[in-house]
Amino acid sequence: MKVWLNGKLVDKRAAKVSAWDHGLLYGDGVFEGIRAYNGKVFHAQAHIDRLFDSAKYIRLAIPYTKQELTEAMDDTLRANDQKDTYIRLVVTRGEGNLGVNPFQCPTPSVFIIVDKIQLYPEEMYREGMAVIIAKTLRTAATMLNPAVKSLNDLNNTLAKREAVDAGVAEAIMLNDKGQVAECTGDNVFIVKDGTVLTPPPEAGILIGITRGVVIKLAAQGSVPLREQTITAEDLYAAEECFLTGTAAEVIPVTKIDGRAIGTGRPGPVSLKLFHAFREYIASGNW
Repeated sequence: MKVWLNGKLVDKRAAKVSAWDHGLLYGDGVFEGIRAYNGKVFHAQAHIDRLFDSAKYIRLAIPYTKQELTEAMDDTLRANDQKDTYIRLVVTRGEGNLGVNPFQCPTPSVFIIVDKIQLYPEEMYREGMAVIIAKTLRTAATMLNPAVKSLNDLNNTLAKREAVDAGVAEAIMLNDKGQVAECTGDNVFIVKDGTVLTPPPEAGILIGITRGVVIKLAAQGSVPLREQTITAEDLYAAEECFLTGTAAEVIPVTKIDGRAIGTGRPGPVSLKLFHAFREYIASGNW
């Protein structure tokens, strides 16, 4: 395996950052999780734009242009002979001292990993998945802008641990107001009275790239959809529920906290958007 590290392709064993890197010491950095299909990076520009927006918010100067990083992803795919894979693009604050001051780190570290990822088994896409509502709350938007995709992911990790302990694959997180925000790695959608609902940005969500694609596909397929505040009670009473994410794509949820959602099977709206997304991927027109 080859890893792109600070402008060079190196062997996996040589792909190392300093123990004094503030990305490791303090979670000070940003990243993007990206898919490639048939050798083409999925919505590369949107991911790169979001990476730079996140970096700008935390005042982290990325030492490469958007075009250079786009080309670096392509180079890393080719070097590893990968066509259908997952890409992790990371920018850390870089090496500094044992103090939280970010201005003691003169040079950021940038690396790109390509590797296989399968969050959920294929049968879950056919049969639906079970999730829980985590007791761990989503970090409040007043504390950290949820639009920043940072390396400081402990909040989501704690919620993910709750899911693992419960024997399910994912956990839905509420915000500090008790409203549905997002999952540990996915955005949440429900169907109520035939309309698809998803939490608005102000609920404290990361505005997912796949989320945006699904919203557009719903409009193209004449599926009514709107952003709206959602409660835990709305989840339990939903006709359908599904999640979206870079790695997850579109996956139906059929059970929450042990309660069947709707009929307990993937519903027609979820399946319609699932198939629309798979067709969109296959078309290559993105």
